[in-house]
Amino acid sequence: MQLGVRDVSKLLNVSEKTIYRWISQGVLPAYRVNEQYRFNRAELLEWATARKMNVAAEVFDEPESSAAPIAGLAESLQAGGIFYRLGGTDKESVLRAVVEHMRLPEEVDREFLLRVLLAREALQSTGIGDGIAIPHVRNPIVLHVARPMITLCFLEKPVEFGALDGKPVHVLFSLVSPTVRAHLRLLSRLSFALHDPAFKKAITQQASRDEILEAARRVEANLERAPLDRKNRTR
Repeated sequence: MQLGVRDVSKLLNVSEKTIYRWISQGVLPAYRVNEQYRFNRAELLEWATARKMNVAAEVFDEPESSAAPIAGLAESLQAGGIFYRLGGTDKESVLRAVVEHMRLPEEVDREFLLRVLLAREALQSTGIGDGIAIPHVRNPIVLHVARPMITLCFLEKPVEFGALDGKPVHVLFSLVSPTVRAHLRLLSRLSFALHDPAFKKAITQQASRDEILEAARRVEANLERAPLDRKNRTR
């Protein structure tokens, strides 16, 4: 779905004048179509996430025509696994440890996957700040898997990842999805969760698996409840 200036203004909780200023400054990615600006939802999500902006829950909604049942955040974390005290002293050794722990199909070439991840890190760091790294919207790992998986890895020692805030990374999320759409939807839920104080606290403090999964379920419930709350307010 392509968004207009008014849509983006509401989603980012800023004025339309601010949106136009960001466009003129070349800060906000936009496309000019029939003398009007249009925005890609996935790019907007990536842009807002990189800047740790609080955005309206609607940015995570899919158009009804593209909606399809997918695994929830907690279910995907259970499928991908939560791992503690991973070793590594730099990006390559850390990512190698992550790939080794990922629950991938036997036919997947892990060495090739590692090279892909390293190449993407060379283009743009996955570090979003506060010691956390998550995949980019436009760089999905799409494999022949039955359901999406999120692998959460806590490092034994923080490692420099070139994050925007300059802080070394000690938490890495990796996503594997059966389709690009599933990747986008799950990544959007993860981004939403990282704006939730309770979930983020569980992550930054390296809480137990059960505590992290419970926090993820609460976030998912809030996300599912948001459309109903908006509907009730408009009555």
